[in-house]
Amino acid sequence: MSKPKRVAITGAAGQIGYSILPRIAAGEIFGPDQPVVLQCLEIPPAMNALRGVAMELEDCAFPLLEGIVCSDDPHVAFGDADLVLMVGAKPRGKGMERGDLIRENGPIFVGQGQAIQKSASKDVRVVVVGNPCNTNCLIAMHNAPDVPKDRWTAMTQLDHNRALAQLANRASAATRDVQNAIIWGNHSATQFPEWRHATIGGKKAADVIGDNAWFTDHFIPTVQKRGAAIIEARGQSSAMSAANAAIDHARYLYQGTRAGEWTSMAVCSDGSYEVPEGLIASFAVTCKGDGTWDIVEGLDFDEFGRGKLAITVNELEGERDTVKDLLR
Repeated sequence: MSKPKRVAITGAAGQIGYSILPRIAAGEIFGPDQPVVLQCLEIPPAMNALRGVAMELEDCAFPLLEGIVCSDDPHVAFGDADLVLMVGAKPRGKGMERGDLIRENGPIFVGQGQAIQKSASKDVRVVVVGNPCNTNCLIAMHNAPDVPKDRWTAMTQLDHNRALAQLANRASAATRDVQNAIIWGNHSATQFPEWRHATIGGKKAADVIGDNAWFTDHFIPTVQKRGAAIIEARGQSSAMSAANAAIDHARYLYQGTRAGEWTSMAVCSDGSYEVPEGLIASFAVTCKGDGTWDIVEGLDFDEFGRGKLAITVNELEGERDTVKDLLR
């Protein structure tokens, strides 16, 4: 077997971390022949819980798991990391506005970005899961200026998966038959889940479903507000589905997208689709399997779509301005 890949996970004892760690150890990101070392970061009060998680990982006896590191020091957890999954973030409290959450989480991602620059592998890839993930990614990226901007991504794969599921359900199809939905913009209630380029069984989704009002009145708000609906029903935020999406996101980076297909990732804009350069925004992307991605170019927008994209980009610009003092 090859040299182990070092995977750092922040918030590793939390609900998402608990769901994601065994799947990484089972080979779901890098494949069945790639050993891994899990490097788990937690805050000091959660270290006992993290040690319990490590015991469970040991008891699973995963053939690919060659080591477990547990630390409350980001420089230790990020040491020589090939992949960093930034899962840990302070959740929104009762009565807290989105801007308040951004300001609360900002300093965390300043410090962790600095630690990634100093301690991670020179070829590191970073996936930000903790919300608000687009702007948390922007903060961390700006505080690791020597790490190229194309190494940083934020997760809109959960929204993408939700969109695929909604299209499949409406068409009474299997999700495997649905391809090329797109999540544009922010991982928030302003995101634009777009169906015009999606296909179901090789046919245009719009033609298969044949109900434009369903797309605008049901599909978009359902995907936008799915997280809130899960909290209402479950009493807790998404964990299993978020962990699954993080695995999907990282697997696409390291195993690639299939020919003719794309997924959705929030990446550093190069100005494509008139999204201001430097914003962390979600686009349709393809992945080669070597940790790199490319924005899918040449997709057309109708007037409705351009308006929806403008709304979510405007929110991202406002979030950037909220944390401008944290951007080096």
